[in-house]
Amino acid sequence: MSLSHNLKVVGAAVVLGALMSVEGMAGADTVIKVDGSSTMYPITEEGAKKFQTTKKEAVKVSVGISGTGGGFTKFCRGEIDIVNASRPIQRAEMKACSKAGVQYVELPMAFDALTVVVNPNNTWSKTMTVAELKKIWEPAAQGKITKWSQVNPAWPDEKFKLYAAGPDSGTLDYFTQAIVGKAKSSRSDFTASEEDNNTLMQNVAKDKNALGFVGFGYYMQNQDKISAVAVDDGRNGGVLPSAETVEDGTYQPLSRPIFIYVNMKAAEKPELKEFVAFYMKNASALVRGFQYIPLPPRAYAANMEFFKTKRLGTVFDGFVPGGLTLDDLLRREARFYEN
Repeated sequence: MSLSHNLKVVGAAVVLGALMSVEGMAGADTVIKVDGSSTMYPITEEGAKKFQTTKKEAVKVSVGISGTGGGFTKFCRGEIDIVNASRPIQRAEMKACSKAGVQYVELPMAFDALTVVVNPNNTWSKTMTVAELKKIWEPAAQGKITKWSQVNPAWPDEKFKLYAAGPDSGTLDYFTQAIVGKAKSSRSDFTASEEDNNTLMQNVAKDKNALGFVGFGYYMQNQDKISAVAVDDGRNGGVLPSAETVEDGTYQPLSRPIFIYVNMKAAEKPELKEFVAFYMKNASALVRGFQYIPLPPRAYAANMEFFKTKRLGTVFDGFVPGGLTLDDLLRREARFYEN
């Protein structure tokens, strides 16, 4: 699978979305609407394509990108059936859903290693500490910390250029929570890629002094053009992102779960129930296809149990935790189900 291939059509898809809704889906008996995270987009989009094939196009699954925050806004208004999310639902979003009478089930789909990326010609910051990343990205750094040498005196006395996802991105929320200590707390003088991770990576690939962060799958698809930075959390030294370091809990604090949330009223539709069941059955292969880290089979089985028994709500209580491990997630899910 290619993330680049999937996202090259995103701009056109957004522009033509209205036409697709009217024309491309006119012959479908049922339309399932999904929106939200660009990180989750390719996984869900591929699952949707395969599901539609099994239904002989009688059911259409429309998958869009508006960022996790934008997706939750639509979800809590009842405009979509499923939201792709690269972070847990936040308290303000929980309140908005509650006010609108939108009940939901939270289904973790994979783990991601949020990856700090630099240009391959950057030979100095192959490892960065959490403190160094915070010094660069915290709000107080804006207009003051602009050169590599201000972060580490051994680094060049040259200005860096920062790239990140836009303000509606769950990736930005999670990175700032994990590195700065508060979601959305970041300097604002960076180049925002909105929901186009390919543009971010192209910018990093052509600028020796560029620094950014993306989901692990996007990095893996472009590792011939950009380099990953080993992150030192003060416990394990510099650790590069990989399936192994996510699974053993050493890649911290930038390992994170990624999710779908399903509107339970919409889930009364048989076709949506079938889609969720199909997605869970094929989740591991879909996730691996885009080089993210699948959950163990028991986690997808638990998801189906949550969905069938309508275990509403979230195990995170509206807080975006930094440094969550795969084992942490499974323990939270187990406790939630037991209660």
